[in-house]
Order: sequence, then C-alpha cells, then structure tokens
Amino acid sequence: MSHPQPHFELESTASEERYRETVRVTLIGSVIDLLLGVAKIIVGVIAHSQALIADGVHSLSDLATDFVVLYAAKHAKQDADEDHPYGHGRIETIATVALGGLLVLAAVGIAWDAISHILEPESLELPGFWALVVAAISVVSKEAIYQYTMVVARKYKSKMLEANAWHSRSDAISSIVVLVGIAGSMAGYRYLDAVAAIGVGLMIAKIGWNLAFHSFRELIDTGLEQERVEAIRQSILSVDGVRSLHILRTRSMGADALVDVHIQVDPELSVSEAHYISESVRLKLIKEIEEVADVMVHIDPEDDEHFQFRATLPTRSELEQQLQACWSEIPAAKQIDHITLHYLEGKIRIELLLPLSVLNDHNPTALQAQFAEALSEREDIDSIRLRFF
Repeated sequence: MSHPQPHFELESTASEERYRETVRVTLIGSVIDLLLGVAKIIVGVIAHSQALIADGVHSLSDLATDFVVLYAAKHAKQDADEDHPYGHGRIETIATVALGGLLVLAAVGIAWDAISHILEPESLELPGFWALVVAAISVVSKEAIYQYTMVVARKYKSKMLEANAWHSRSDAISSIVVLVGIAGSMAGYRYLDAVAAIGVGLMIAKIGWNLAFHSFRELIDTGLEQERVEAIRQSILSVDGVRSLHILRTRSMGADALVDVHIQVDPELSVSEAHYISESVRLKLIKEIEEVADVMVHIDPEDDEHFQFRATLPTRSELEQQLQACWSEIPAAKQIDHITLHYLEGKIRIELLLPLSVLNDHNPTALQAQFAEALSEREDIDSIRLRFF
C-alpha cells in the first residue's frame, strides 16, 4: 500500500504557484512595455524629442528581457534530474546576468546617440507638448510595474524578477530625466533633451552593471553574506550532540542557498546516532534559515583540520587478519564476539566484546594486558579495551 508524500506535493505546488505569478507579472509588464515603447517613439519623432525616442527604445528593450524572464522561469521551475542533480535554479542567475548585460548595451546606445546630437547642435530640435505628456505617463506606469514586480520577487526570493523589476524602474527613472530634459528644452535650453538622454544612459548602465556583477558572483559560488553565515553557524551549534563545526561553506542557487558543513560529534557514538544528529542539523537549517534549500552534513569524530587522514592505516578486513595472527596464542581470542575500531588521531583504538564466561578462567586486568602485549610492537594501534556481555 502506497502512502502520500505531502512534503513533495507542497514543494510542487509552491513551484507551480511561483511560476504562474512570475508569468503573470512579466506578461503585464510586457504589454505595458510594448504600448509605452511604441508611443514614446512615435510621439518622440512627431514632437522632435531625442530623449523620448531613446526612452522608447529602452522600453522596447524591456520586451526582450521579459521574454528572457519567461524562458528562464519556465526552465528554472523544473525539478532536479540526473543531469542537474541540484535543480535548474542557476538558469535564473544566468538570465539575470543577461538582463544586466542588455541594460548596459541599451545604455551605451542611448548615450552614444545623444552625444552625437550634442556634437551636431544643428540637429537639436525643440520638443513638443505631447512629448512631455507621454514622459509623465511613462513615469507613473513604469513605477507601478516596478512596485508590483518587486512584491512578487520578494515573495519568492527571485533575483531574476528583482532584476526585471529594476529594469522597469530604470525606465521610470529615465522617464523622469526625460521629463526634465523636455521641459528644459521647451523653456529654451534645447541641449537639455540630449543631456537628459545621456543621463538616462548612465543610470541604466549602473543598474545593469550591479545586476550582472552580483549574479556573476553567484555563478562562481560566492558565499552568502557574513550575517547569514553566522546565523547558520549558530543554528548548527544549537543542535544537541554537535560539539563544534568547521569547513562551513555556502553558495547560492537562484533563490535558494546550499550549505556544506563538517560537524564534530562524540567519537564513540554509534553510526545511527551520528546520522540522527546530522539529519537534525539538516532539517533545522532548512526550517530556520529561510533561503536554505539543502544541506550536506559531514560527520567528524575529531577535528580533521588538525589531524590529517592517514590512508596508510589498515582497513577492517586487513586488520582483523593481522589481529588473528597476533592473538593466535591467546585462547580467549577465539571467543571474541565483536571488534569495534576507532580511527582517531592517526591511530586505531580497539574495543573487544567478549562473553562474561571468559572471566571464569581469566582475570580481566591480566587478560587485557595479554591482548595489549601481543600488539605492543604495532605503532598504528593506540590502545585496546575489553568489554564483556
């Protein structure tokens, strides 16, 4: 009889909801970008506003970024598979880098065109009243789209949507500059329209560079901010059974964060208890640290930053054969029920489990000394201890 898996169903539902809202907000923005872009260019040509034409091109460039966002959102929501065991979250990151690059390219084009007009004063024309009206409409509508998109971006911690939101705000900011430039030109300072276009280009370039730079840092696995790393550290140390931690590494994967950590536990714990502690650490981080999606916990019985692993020590099968040879003259060795090995500080500590009936014929202290004497020449053996059941 199969049982439902509500955890995975909830994750799937959340992913679908994230995708639907991403598509909705992006499509709304696309329609507005199309209408504004066409209106700005047409009115800019009719009203002789170089800044408004440049702003129209900027608005139309938003359409391209909207399509990038839709493509990335569709593929980023896919679950992990054999070829992408960590999921497809990096598609968002790559898309964000692309958005930043497009912003920079658009900025260069706008600034270049405006400078060319300033260098040719006879090409400067006086903008008309409708250029002012369209610029004002653009400011209001693009700021509204920015606010709406940022709400969704923060809700789902989507850097890609945040990048697209800033693309919308850059259009709103550029429209403000255009508004001022047009008003100045109409007041008699004809060059202000072109200067406004250059200002628009500089602002867009700065936003594009920041978005691309931060996303590129994610692509090269830059760790989380120190404040978040410290929160992760304190959460791990609060788990019962964790003595200390080291080699704490973090990285981002789209909206999620991945954590790798080595935790030190009591070296004499059972494997199952150590595993329970590691799972407790993993689940606690996912529950308490909002952006953490997965945690890889490595269990250490000692601080392996100070004690290096010795691959030259014998394995269990090799050592058991060697011990049998060393203890061949000890009759009690034939009654050993189990051997526990502790690989610590570059040596091996041995625990032998023997039945209580052995004590009928042997003194426990003398018996332990007998076993230890047989191993006295072994430099790789740290100690031996007998237990009885």
